[in-house]
Amino acid sequence: MMQLSFIFFFMSGFAALVYQLVWQRALFTIFGTNIESVTTVVAAFMLGLGLGSLAGGRLSRASGVRLLVVFAAVEFATGAFGLLSLGLFDAAARLTLDLSGASTFIAAFALVAAPTVLMGSTLPLLVTFFVRRQGNVGRAVSVLYAVNTLGAAAACVAMALWLFRDLHMAGAVRLAAALNIAVGVGALILAARLGPEPPLPAAQPAAGGSLGRRLWAAAGLLALTGFGALSYEIVWARTYAVASGGRAIGFALMLGFYLAGIGLGAFAARLACRDDAGGIASWKPTAVPLFVLAANLIAFLTVPAIAVAVRLGWPWPATLLFVAFGATLLGAVLPLVSHYALPPDERVGSRLGVLYLANILGSVAGSLTTGFVMMDVIGIRGISVSLLVLGLAVSGALAVLGGGRARKLVVVAVLPALALSIGLSGILFDRLYERLNRVLWAASAGQFAEVVETRSGVIAATRDGKVFGNGAYDGGFNTDPINDTNGILRPYLMSAFHPAPSEVLMIGLGSGSWARVVAANPAVRRLTVIEINPGYLELIRRHRQVAPLLNDPKVAIVIDDGRRWLNRHPDRKFDFIISNISWSWRAYVTNLLSVEYLQLIRAHLDDGGVYFFNATGSARAHKTAATVFPHAYRVLTMMAVSDKPMTIDAGRWRAVLAGTAIGGRLMDGGDGDARARLQRLFGFFDDRIGWNPADTWRHGYETRGDVLDRTRAVAPITDDNMGDEWGRPGGSGR
Repeated sequence: MMQLSFIFFFMSGFAALVYQLVWQRALFTIFGTNIESVTTVVAAFMLGLGLGSLAGGRLSRASGVRLLVVFAAVEFATGAFGLLSLGLFDAAARLTLDLSGASTFIAAFALVAAPTVLMGSTLPLLVTFFVRRQGNVGRAVSVLYAVNTLGAAAACVAMALWLFRDLHMAGAVRLAAALNIAVGVGALILAARLGPEPPLPAAQPAAGGSLGRRLWAAAGLLALTGFGALSYEIVWARTYAVASGGRAIGFALMLGFYLAGIGLGAFAARLACRDDAGGIASWKPTAVPLFVLAANLIAFLTVPAIAVAVRLGWPWPATLLFVAFGATLLGAVLPLVSHYALPPDERVGSRLGVLYLANILGSVAGSLTTGFVMMDVIGIRGISVSLLVLGLAVSGALAVLGGGRARKLVVVAVLPALALSIGLSGILFDRLYERLNRVLWAASAGQFAEVVETRSGVIAATRDGKVFGNGAYDGGFNTDPINDTNGILRPYLMSAFHPAPSEVLMIGLGSGSWARVVAANPAVRRLTVIEINPGYLELIRRHRQVAPLLNDPKVAIVIDDGRRWLNRHPDRKFDFIISNISWSWRAYVTNLLSVEYLQLIRAHLDDGGVYFFNATGSARAHKTAATVFPHAYRVLTMMAVSDKPMTIDAGRWRAVLAGTAIGGRLMDGGDGDARARLQRLFGFFDDRIGWNPADTWRHGYETRGDVLDRTRAVAPITDDNMGDEWGRPGGSGR
């Protein structure tokens, strides 16, 4: 009958991960998807889990407490918060617009503190419950940690392939709350069937002596392990951001396989947690250092293995098996260390809470250090080597502390492994992003000429000027509409929809080509550009076609999340807002396509203002724009929308196009062939041509009525349904 509790804890882990993914996404909508906000939100979430482990540990020691009843109460409370959570976050959004830095962390923690503390308390509670009946700490931790983590892994996969797409955010939260309630009811029934819980032996003193030293040594080891495990997760997340082309399912599936590996490793650890005296302490002195050595070597080799497999033609989802394998040994550490450090007495829950908190604090430190600092400074190869050095140093230190023959491990295993891995890292990580980027290889572009790694992502440019952001095509370096290699005609179309776009806002800088064209429009007096990744500035500085943009007196470039910037500047109004959104299926692009975002854009348009954005072939994006705004046109991949009637003035557009000078050359100059091509461009608006999804680059346009007729069968994009983001792995995602 006690096996039912494993099912309950699996379901609890499933629900917890659903909440984590939904709540983090909701908070990113409030605070922004820039790395500063993402890192602080994740850190706040994890800190709540760590503090919850302390609370659960203390509660497990209370006299007369029925642990399953407390567990049931925790599940009921978590479910109740879940049902109210999205409404609470929406209300908080209006109060947190101007927060930054530490204030963002405090606000995020305040929003998720209650439920994360509740969720973090469950492991110490149930471990104490099992130890009371079975007396084996390691097996209790390994099995419970495994089933809870595997439940979380199952939730990640379900969210990626089904829940987000079909139930959306609100529906997923309702499902999670229903699971919490079902688990709570089941736990109460099980508690009634099992009857009173047997007591545990009196606790040994933790301060001083071998137990105290062992507890603090275990906490230190788990903190370092947490640092490494979370850092590797960030490295693998970056890897799949590129390999998947920036798809949302890339991170969700990676996290699912990562957690599956952690869970399987934890479950396997139960085999080493014997009931005989000493348990893991009776192992040979070399066992633990060799285990740490193997875990770090496998984790280090995971990224090169993924890159080679993708280069050989594997679909990127198939390579997730490497992540699961790389995480397996990392998952065994917590149960094994707990078995070594914790006696099966009445304080087992509270001491486990200390160890789990240490692991969480190490994980938070890993998230902040690796994601926020190291990604900017040394990139993915440098981080991987640094983590290997840290892991092998821990292995060597454990070997030395083991004394006797264990010290030889430093010479015969750790030092050669370290030297060989560092020496081979250049080969292992050579042309890493080219290997991961199948789009690049399919285009036969060969090798990136430039790669810029920042904490905000990976930007790369090919020798022929194509730009890739996190593995997806992001445009190119070109401002010439006559020799158009990057769809640069589209920003030139601005003058067809607005007679005098003096004050202009651009969301997204990219290669800088669009901003260069907009700034060159003679009607533009001031151009404000919002870009989330500062790495584009470094790339632009190197290319003469767009480099003058950085010194243009009428251009102001702001590094921020576009939606957050708009929320923080409610009084800024613009004649024209333009946005080159790269693909409708990329992670978090909903924040720039949804009904809620377009309503925010609408509030920033001056009287008669126009919003002109790249809908990238998404019928849902077309429908959303034509639904929110009463006046709309679809031109190529772009939607032009306004609250006031718009008239396409082809004559005005031709005049501005012919008179626009970039780099000292007028667009109507050049040889006879160039002039002939320019004349063909002048006929762009002569014919209305209906939408053809197989050819989005045909000349012509659709009216709002055309768009609404064509998109009757599709739903508008909202923050809740997330539009086109959650496509099938390996598919087009559109």
